[in-house]
Amino acid sequence: MTSLKERARTSGAAAVVVHLAPLALIPLITLLDLVNPTALLLNRLFVAAPALAAASWNVIGTGLIGLAALGADVALALGYGLFDQRGSWLTLIVIAVVTLAAMYVSKVRQQRERALADVLSVAEAAQQALLRPLPRRLGPLRMEALYLAAAARARIGGDFYEAQYTPHGIRLLIGDVRGKGLPAVQVAAVLMGAFREAAPEAPDLPTLAARLETSVHRFSLQVPAPDAEERFATALFLEVPEDESVVRTLSCGHPPPLLLSEGRVRVLESSMPSPPLNLAVLLEAQYTVDVSPFRPGDSLLLYTDGVSEGRDRAGDFYPLTERVEGQCGTSPEALIEHLRTDLLAYTAGTLDDDVAALVVHRTALKQG
Repeated sequence: MTSLKERARTSGAAAVVVHLAPLALIPLITLLDLVNPTALLLNRLFVAAPALAAASWNVIGTGLIGLAALGADVALALGYGLFDQRGSWLTLIVIAVVTLAAMYVSKVRQQRERALADVLSVAEAAQQALLRPLPRRLGPLRMEALYLAAAARARIGGDFYEAQYTPHGIRLLIGDVRGKGLPAVQVAAVLMGAFREAAPEAPDLPTLAARLETSVHRFSLQVPAPDAEERFATALFLEVPEDESVVRTLSCGHPPPLLLSEGRVRVLESSMPSPPLNLAVLLEAQYTVDVSPFRPGDSLLLYTDGVSEGRDRAGDFYPLTERVEGQCGTSPEALIEHLRTDLLAYTAGTLDDDVAALVVHRTALKQG
């Protein structure tokens, strides 16, 4: 099972090899040219050094490697007395031209890398604003969250989660917007803003879900688009009273949470799930709240379908319940780390969808 740290080390080692390859080529080609007959004309391979340097070196570095290649070629030509041959001059010209071209390519690459870095920094700031880091402890709950983007460079997506301390207990939300890209992010932002505003005030979970339904439906009407009718999100609402050993859940088409209690894993299926958000108005749905035991020492695992629908090379879905059976009693941090490494190993690091997960561990009941 390959860990993220091992992957990072492997990637870092590969980057070092690519960076040093142009420098290693020059002495290697020189040595081979000295060992082998001059008829092989290995000095023509010097052109590869500046060409490779453009991929990882800056403009000045690429130019210096090109000059080093030119110097090595001149030294070999002088040593073999080849300057009276047209081919020797042609090789020098080709190395010089390729060096200039490589310097230009290096400049363009650096400009694009800076532009990409700016875009990623903006996306990361937006991610922090939308998907703020959750507190490790909220009332009687300890929490740990996981977010993995399907795209390697993605910083933001349509999966979301949130937790709020309210007069009614701790209220939590996890959801998954249909689709990807900016439209999904916009819907997620609307839902997160509505939850943060309504969670402290709504008297119960049905009222809270209805508030989010109204917000996302209004957003769809105000921002028309060809796919406006498909802007919906699955969501799971939870409420944990501080003085009761229960958890109240309301599902809007979202995968059911797992309860890890007394060494067993139980799926908390909804007795009557409601349609996803932005579809309830069309289907005239009623919201149903389920109540389940949630005692001190128990943990809840909330997740999006990017977890349960992760596939291995054979196309089989990730067996989430089986994979966490041995994690009962572990800390939220340990459970999240186990889920991260196990899911990436199972899918060979290839995720078809964004992944969000949240572990909620109950520590105690409020006294008095």
